[in-house]
Amino acid sequence: MEKNSKIYVAGHRGMVGSAIVRELTRQGYNNIITRTHSQLDLTRQAAVEQFFEHERPEYVFLAAAKVGGIVANQNALADFMYQNMILEMNVIHAAWQNGCKKLEFLGSSCIYPRLAPQPMPESCLLTGSLEQTNEAYALAKISGLKYCEYLNRQYGTDYISVMPTNLYGPNDNYHPEHSHVLLALIHRFHEAKVEGRAEVTCWGDGSPLREFLYVDDLANLCVFLMNNYSGNETVNAGTGKELTIKALTELVAKVIGYEGRILWDTTRPNGTPRKLLDVSKATNLGWTYRTELEDGIRLAYQDFLNNPMRAER
Repeated sequence: MEKNSKIYVAGHRGMVGSAIVRELTRQGYNNIITRTHSQLDLTRQAAVEQFFEHERPEYVFLAAAKVGGIVANQNALADFMYQNMILEMNVIHAAWQNGCKKLEFLGSSCIYPRLAPQPMPESCLLTGSLEQTNEAYALAKISGLKYCEYLNRQYGTDYISVMPTNLYGPNDNYHPEHSHVLLALIHRFHEAKVEGRAEVTCWGDGSPLREFLYVDDLANLCVFLMNNYSGNETVNAGTGKELTIKALTELVAKVIGYEGRILWDTTRPNGTPRKLLDVSKATNLGWTYRTELEDGIRLAYQDFLNNPMRAER
Protein backbone atom coordinates (compact mmCIF):
# COMPACT_ATOMS: atom_id res chain seq x y z
CA MET A 1 0.00 0.00 0.00
CA GLU A 2 1.13 3.55 -0.75
CA LYS A 3 0.61 6.21 1.90
CA ASN A 4 -2.10 7.83 -0.25
CA SER A 5 -3.76 4.57 -1.33
CA LYS A 6 -7.53 4.56 -0.92
CA ILE A 7 -8.21 2.22 2.01
CA TYR A 8 -11.63 1.16 3.26
CA VAL A 9 -11.89 -0.16 6.83
CA ALA A 10 -15.22 -1.95 7.28
CA GLY A 11 -16.29 -1.97 10.92
CA HIS A 12 -14.17 1.01 11.97
CA ARG A 13 -16.17 1.62 15.16
CA GLY A 14 -15.57 -1.87 16.50
CA MET A 15 -12.60 -2.96 18.58
CA VAL A 16 -10.63 -4.42 15.66
CA GLY A 17 -11.62 -1.89 13.02
CA SER A 18 -10.84 1.10 15.23
CA ALA A 19 -7.45 -0.40 16.06
CA ILE A 20 -6.70 -0.84 12.34
CA VAL A 21 -7.60 2.80 11.70
CA ARG A 22 -5.29 3.85 14.56
CA GLU A 23 -2.45 1.75 13.14
CA LEU A 24 -2.91 2.99 9.58
CA THR A 25 -2.95 6.58 10.83
CA ARG A 26 0.14 5.94 12.98
CA GLN A 27 1.99 4.63 9.93
CA GLY A 28 1.06 7.67 7.84
CA TYR A 29 -1.71 6.34 5.60
CA ASN A 30 -3.86 9.38 4.84
CA ASN A 31 -6.71 8.25 2.58
CA ILE A 32 -8.84 6.07 4.88
CA ILE A 33 -12.53 5.61 4.07
CA THR A 34 -15.07 4.66 6.74
CA ARG A 35 -18.84 4.42 7.03
CA THR A 36 -21.01 4.05 10.13
CA HIS A 37 -23.77 1.45 10.19
CA SER A 38 -26.38 4.18 9.73
CA GLN A 39 -24.52 5.41 6.64
CA LEU A 40 -23.98 1.94 5.16
CA ASP A 41 -25.71 -1.27 6.23
CA LEU A 42 -23.33 -3.99 5.06
CA THR A 43 -26.12 -6.59 5.09
CA ARG A 44 -27.84 -4.70 2.24
CA GLN A 45 -26.32 -5.88 -1.02
CA ALA A 46 -27.51 -2.98 -3.20
CA ALA A 47 -26.16 -0.41 -0.74
CA VAL A 48 -22.78 -2.13 -0.56
CA GLU A 49 -22.54 -2.39 -4.34
CA GLN A 50 -23.40 1.30 -4.72
CA PHE A 51 -20.76 2.27 -2.15
CA PHE A 52 -18.02 0.29 -3.90
CA GLU A 53 -19.02 1.58 -7.34
CA HIS A 54 -18.80 5.15 -6.06
CA GLU A 55 -15.71 4.96 -3.82
CA ARG A 56 -13.70 2.18 -5.50
CA PRO A 57 -11.26 1.57 -2.63
CA GLU A 58 -7.93 0.02 -3.59
CA TYR A 59 -7.53 -1.89 -0.33
CA VAL A 60 -10.13 -3.26 2.08
CA PHE A 61 -9.81 -4.41 5.69
CA LEU A 62 -12.97 -6.39 6.45
CA ALA A 63 -13.26 -6.14 10.24
CA ALA A 64 -17.04 -5.71 10.46
CA ALA A 65 -18.84 -8.57 12.22
CA LYS A 66 -21.52 -9.48 14.72
CA VAL A 67 -19.55 -10.76 17.71
CA GLY A 68 -20.18 -11.91 21.27
CA GLY A 69 -19.33 -14.41 23.98
CA ILE A 70 -20.79 -17.83 24.77
CA VAL A 71 -24.19 -16.52 25.90
CA ALA A 72 -24.67 -14.28 22.89
CA ASN A 73 -23.65 -17.05 20.50
CA GLN A 74 -25.97 -19.62 22.07
CA ASN A 75 -28.96 -17.28 22.22
CA ALA A 76 -28.73 -15.99 18.65
CA LEU A 77 -27.43 -18.80 16.45
CA ALA A 78 -29.40 -17.80 13.38
CA ASP A 79 -28.52 -14.11 13.77
CA PHE A 80 -24.81 -14.83 14.09
CA MET A 81 -24.78 -16.99 10.96
CA TYR A 82 -26.98 -14.79 8.78
CA GLN A 83 -25.59 -11.37 9.62
CA ASN A 84 -21.94 -12.39 9.45
CA MET A 85 -22.29 -14.42 6.29
CA ILE A 86 -24.31 -11.88 4.35
CA LEU A 87 -22.21 -8.83 5.27
CA GLU A 88 -18.91 -10.52 4.47
CA MET A 89 -20.18 -11.91 1.16
CA ASN A 90 -21.54 -8.51 0.18
CA VAL A 91 -18.26 -6.74 0.90
CA ILE A 92 -15.94 -9.34 -0.63
CA HIS A 93 -18.06 -9.70 -3.77
CA ALA A 94 -18.42 -5.95 -4.29
CA ALA A 95 -14.68 -5.48 -3.77
CA TRP A 96 -13.99 -8.06 -6.49
CA GLN A 97 -16.55 -6.55 -8.85
CA ASN A 98 -14.98 -3.11 -8.51
CA GLY A 99 -11.34 -4.01 -8.96
CA CYS A 100 -10.09 -3.87 -5.37
CA LYS A 101 -6.33 -4.56 -5.45
CA LYS A 102 -6.26 -6.44 -2.16
CA LEU A 103 -8.68 -7.39 0.61
CA GLU A 104 -7.96 -8.73 4.07
CA PHE A 105 -10.66 -10.75 5.82
CA LEU A 106 -10.68 -10.91 9.63
CA GLY A 107 -11.88 -14.17 11.12
CA SER A 108 -11.53 -15.94 14.46
CA SER A 109 -9.67 -18.92 15.91
CA CYS A 110 -13.07 -20.55 16.56
CA ILE A 111 -12.98 -21.67 12.92
CA TYR A 112 -10.70 -24.53 13.95
CA PRO A 113 -11.98 -27.92 15.20
CA ARG A 114 -12.92 -28.20 18.86
CA LEU A 115 -10.32 -30.89 19.42
CA ALA A 116 -7.70 -29.61 17.00
CA PRO A 117 -4.02 -30.40 17.56
CA GLN A 118 -2.40 -27.91 19.91
CA PRO A 119 -1.07 -25.43 19.06
CA MET A 120 -3.46 -25.15 16.11
CA PRO A 121 -1.80 -24.78 12.69
CA GLU A 122 -3.61 -23.08 9.81
CA SER A 123 -3.70 -26.46 8.04
CA CYS A 124 -6.09 -28.02 10.58
CA LEU A 125 -9.05 -26.07 9.20
CA LEU A 126 -12.02 -28.36 8.38
CA THR A 127 -10.37 -31.47 9.80
CA GLY A 128 -12.89 -32.00 12.64
CA SER A 129 -16.09 -30.90 14.36
CA LEU A 130 -16.48 -27.32 15.57
CA GLU A 131 -17.21 -26.16 19.13
CA GLN A 132 -21.01 -26.22 19.40
CA THR A 133 -21.29 -23.01 21.46
CA ASN A 134 -20.05 -20.86 18.57
CA GLU A 135 -20.60 -23.10 15.55
CA ALA A 136 -22.85 -20.62 13.72
CA TYR A 137 -20.27 -17.83 13.93
CA ALA A 138 -17.46 -20.18 12.94
CA LEU A 139 -19.32 -21.45 9.88
CA ALA A 140 -19.90 -17.91 8.70
CA LYS A 141 -16.22 -17.03 9.13
CA ILE A 142 -15.09 -20.20 7.35
CA SER A 143 -17.34 -19.27 4.45
CA GLY A 144 -15.77 -15.82 4.24
CA LEU A 145 -12.18 -17.01 4.16
CA LYS A 146 -13.06 -19.76 1.67
CA TYR A 147 -14.76 -17.25 -0.62
CA CYS A 148 -11.54 -15.21 -0.59
CA GLU A 149 -9.59 -18.35 -1.46
CA TYR A 150 -11.98 -19.31 -4.25
CA LEU A 151 -11.82 -15.83 -5.80
CA ASN A 152 -8.04 -16.08 -5.77
CA ARG A 153 -8.14 -19.44 -7.49
CA GLN A 154 -10.82 -18.61 -10.05
CA TYR A 155 -10.11 -14.97 -10.82
CA GLY A 156 -6.54 -14.36 -9.68
CA THR A 157 -7.40 -11.88 -6.91
CA ASP A 158 -5.06 -11.16 -4.01
CA TYR A 159 -7.42 -11.64 -1.07
CA ILE A 160 -6.02 -12.86 2.24
CA SER A 161 -7.37 -13.75 5.67
CA VAL A 162 -6.08 -13.54 9.22
CA MET A 163 -7.43 -15.56 12.16
CA PRO A 164 -6.93 -13.87 15.54
CA THR A 165 -6.95 -15.59 18.88
CA ASN A 166 -9.03 -14.10 21.73
CA LEU A 167 -8.77 -10.32 21.53
CA TYR A 168 -9.06 -7.54 24.07
CA GLY A 169 -8.34 -3.85 24.30
CA PRO A 170 -9.79 -0.39 23.70
CA ASN A 171 -13.31 0.00 22.33
CA ASP A 172 -14.51 -3.49 23.23
CA ASN A 173 -17.88 -4.53 24.68
CA TYR A 174 -17.72 -4.71 28.48
CA HIS A 175 -21.20 -6.14 29.03
CA PRO A 176 -20.95 -8.75 31.84
CA GLU A 177 -22.90 -11.41 29.89
CA HIS A 178 -22.59 -10.54 26.20
CA SER A 179 -18.89 -9.70 25.96
CA HIS A 180 -15.89 -11.98 25.61
CA VAL A 181 -14.35 -13.50 28.71
CA LEU A 182 -11.53 -11.08 29.52
CA LEU A 183 -13.59 -7.93 29.10
CA ALA A 184 -16.52 -9.43 31.00
CA LEU A 185 -14.14 -10.19 33.86
CA ILE A 186 -12.89 -6.60 33.91
CA HIS A 187 -16.47 -5.36 34.21
CA ARG A 188 -17.41 -7.93 36.84
CA PHE A 189 -14.41 -7.37 39.12
CA HIS A 190 -14.62 -3.61 38.83
CA GLU A 191 -18.25 -3.66 39.95
CA ALA A 192 -17.43 -6.07 42.77
CA LYS A 193 -14.62 -3.81 43.97
CA VAL A 194 -16.76 -0.66 43.83
CA GLU A 195 -19.69 -2.34 45.61
CA GLY A 196 -17.49 -4.07 48.18
CA ARG A 197 -18.65 -7.59 47.35
CA ALA A 198 -17.05 -10.39 49.32
CA GLU A 199 -17.09 -12.83 46.40
CA VAL A 200 -17.42 -13.06 42.64
CA THR A 201 -18.79 -16.08 40.78
CA CYS A 202 -17.31 -17.01 37.40
CA TRP A 203 -18.53 -19.47 34.80
CA GLY A 204 -17.25 -23.05 34.43
CA ASP A 205 -14.46 -24.56 36.48
CA GLY A 206 -11.57 -22.35 35.33
CA SER A 207 -9.72 -25.18 33.60
CA PRO A 208 -9.90 -24.18 29.89
CA LEU A 209 -6.71 -22.80 28.43
CA ARG A 210 -6.84 -19.58 26.45
CA GLU A 211 -4.54 -17.26 24.53
CA PHE A 212 -5.05 -13.48 24.38
CA LEU A 213 -3.78 -10.86 21.96
CA TYR A 214 -3.96 -7.10 22.53
CA VAL A 215 -5.97 -5.60 19.69
CA ASP A 216 -3.40 -2.96 18.73
CA ASP A 217 -0.90 -5.77 18.18
CA LEU A 218 -3.42 -7.45 15.87
CA ALA A 219 -3.85 -4.20 13.94
CA ASN A 220 -0.10 -3.96 13.49
CA LEU A 221 -0.10 -7.50 12.07
CA CYS A 222 -3.03 -6.71 9.77
CA VAL A 223 -1.20 -3.82 8.15
CA PHE A 224 2.00 -5.89 8.01
CA LEU A 225 0.20 -8.74 6.21
CA MET A 226 -1.49 -6.40 3.75
CA ASN A 227 1.98 -5.26 2.71
CA ASN A 228 3.92 -8.52 3.05
CA TYR A 229 1.71 -11.59 2.52
CA SER A 230 -0.23 -13.17 -0.31
CA GLY A 231 -1.67 -16.68 -0.25
CA ASN A 232 -4.79 -18.81 -0.02
CA GLU A 233 -4.10 -20.15 3.46
CA THR A 234 -5.06 -17.96 6.40
CA VAL A 235 -2.51 -16.58 8.87
CA ASN A 236 -2.92 -17.11 12.61
CA ALA A 237 -2.64 -14.06 14.86
CA GLY A 238 -1.65 -14.67 18.46
CA THR A 239 1.11 -14.69 21.04
CA GLY A 240 1.84 -18.41 21.19
CA LYS A 241 1.27 -18.24 24.98
CA GLU A 242 -1.67 -19.58 27.00
CA LEU A 243 -3.02 -19.63 30.54
CA THR A 244 -6.02 -21.13 32.31
CA ILE A 245 -9.22 -19.15 32.75
CA LYS A 246 -8.59 -19.48 36.49
CA ALA A 247 -5.17 -17.84 36.15
CA LEU A 248 -6.64 -15.17 33.90
CA THR A 249 -9.37 -14.45 36.45
CA GLU A 250 -6.82 -14.06 39.23
CA LEU A 251 -4.70 -11.77 37.04
CA VAL A 252 -7.68 -9.52 36.22
CA ALA A 253 -8.61 -9.35 39.91
CA LYS A 254 -5.01 -8.38 40.72
CA VAL A 255 -4.89 -5.60 38.10
CA ILE A 256 -8.22 -4.16 39.25
CA GLY A 257 -7.37 -4.51 42.93
CA TYR A 258 -10.23 -6.84 43.90
CA GLU A 259 -9.33 -8.87 47.01
CA GLY A 260 -12.49 -10.93 47.62
CA ARG A 261 -13.11 -14.63 46.96
CA ILE A 262 -13.51 -16.11 43.48
CA LEU A 263 -16.12 -18.88 43.16
CA TRP A 264 -16.86 -21.12 40.17
CA ASP A 265 -20.29 -22.11 38.81
CA THR A 266 -19.59 -25.52 37.29
CA THR A 267 -23.15 -25.79 35.92
CA ARG A 268 -22.11 -23.23 33.30
CA PRO A 269 -20.29 -24.27 30.09
CA ASN A 270 -16.51 -24.13 29.79
CA GLY A 271 -16.41 -23.90 26.01
CA THR A 272 -13.50 -25.32 24.06
CA PRO A 273 -10.97 -26.97 26.43
CA ARG A 274 -7.91 -25.45 24.74
CA LYS A 275 -7.36 -22.86 22.00
CA LEU A 276 -3.71 -22.10 21.34
CA LEU A 277 -2.69 -20.94 17.89
CA ASP A 278 0.44 -22.00 16.06
CA VAL A 279 1.87 -18.59 15.19
CA SER A 280 5.00 -19.84 13.41
CA LYS A 281 3.79 -18.59 10.03
CA ALA A 282 3.48 -14.97 11.21
CA THR A 283 6.81 -15.32 13.06
CA ASN A 284 8.54 -16.64 9.94
CA LEU A 285 7.16 -13.69 7.97
CA GLY A 286 8.95 -11.41 10.44
CA TRP A 287 6.20 -10.37 12.86
CA THR A 288 5.74 -10.86 16.60
CA TYR A 289 3.42 -9.41 19.24
CA ARG A 290 4.54 -6.59 21.57
CA THR A 291 2.09 -6.31 24.48
CA GLU A 292 2.31 -8.73 27.40
CA LEU A 293 -0.99 -9.78 28.96
CA GLU A 294 -0.77 -7.98 32.31
CA ASP A 295 0.25 -4.74 30.59
CA GLY A 296 -2.58 -5.13 28.12
CA ILE A 297 -5.14 -5.76 30.85
CA ARG A 298 -4.05 -2.53 32.55
CA LEU A 299 -4.54 -0.65 29.28
CA ALA A 300 -7.94 -2.27 28.73
CA TYR A 301 -9.01 -1.41 32.27
CA GLN A 302 -8.07 2.22 31.74
CA ASP A 303 -10.17 2.24 28.59
CA PHE A 304 -13.05 0.77 30.58
CA LEU A 305 -12.75 3.46 33.26
CA ASN A 306 -12.62 6.22 30.64
CA ASN A 307 -15.63 4.93 28.67
CA PRO A 308 -18.80 6.66 29.92
CA MET A 309 -21.01 4.30 27.89
CA ARG A 310 -19.51 1.09 29.21
CA ALA A 311 -22.58 0.02 31.17
CA GLU A 312 -24.80 0.27 28.09
CA ARG A 313 -22.50 -1.28 25.52
